[in-house]
Amino acid sequence: MPIYRINYTRRAQQDARNRRLQLMRLSSLFAIILLATALGLAVLDPTNNPLPTKFFDALWNATNLVTTLGDFTPFTDAQKVFMIAASFSIMVLGGYAITQTINWLTSPIAAINRENRHMSRNFENLRDHVIVIGYSPLGRLVTDRMTTSENVVVIENREDLANQASEHGLLVVHGDAGLDDEVFTRAGIDFAKALVVTSESPDRKLAITLMAHARNANLRIAVTAENDSRGLLLRRAGATDVVVADDLIAHTLVGHLYTSPPVSPPALDQEDPNQTE
Repeated sequence: MPIYRINYTRRAQQDARNRRLQLMRLSSLFAIILLATALGLAVLDPTNNPLPTKFFDALWNATNLVTTLGDFTPFTDAQKVFMIAASFSIMVLGGYAITQTINWLTSPIAAINRENRHMSRNFENLRDHVIVIGYSPLGRLVTDRMTTSENVVVIENREDLANQASEHGLLVVHGDAGLDDEVFTRAGIDFAKALVVTSESPDRKLAITLMAHARNANLRIAVTAENDSRGLLLRRAGATDVVVADDLIAHTLVGHLYTSPPVSPPALDQEDPNQTE
């Protein structure tokens, strides 16, 4: 499953701007060479034709040179020498343009940009899905316990964990939910039904809860807390379900103390091979 990489979006946008500027520069250079070739051929034209006719013939020859059609009018020796220099310039510029185009099409940023466009279409129709922030061991346990009918989107800042989530067939947004609101936009938080925060940082959990509740007041937000006071703060920030991990573990441990251990089945008596009936 491809990944929408928020961390590379701005780099891709900057790369696209640079490519457009580069394309404009190359187009300008081709136009300059075309005009310079036409002017040079017109100046070197020894005929008595009117100047507009000379320039039109020169422009025709220059255009044929640039487009490599090769349908030229007869040249004088001086014009042939000039055309050799112009041809060399066109070849150098054309080779440079082809190299830059290949580099752009095969660059990692261009590949990520194509992957992001593909993922955008997958996110457009998401409704009533569950967003899980973090693909740490806890995040993996959460996604593993989701029913197969649930649409799950994982938000993960670490690239290696994002790749792991993608390998497990999950929709993934690679970015920092605690810093960039665009991450929530791409994950479709406005149309999600629930959010599970598995981050270990208390400050990040609080920031994410605040941002998510501000974007979608009807969103059900489940988050872990270190203690009751932190849990109260998370509830005030918009969390609907707060799990105090230490209390949950303590309750489970004490519950096991008062639970009768399972009775092992009695061992079967082994017959003595030396015993005779």
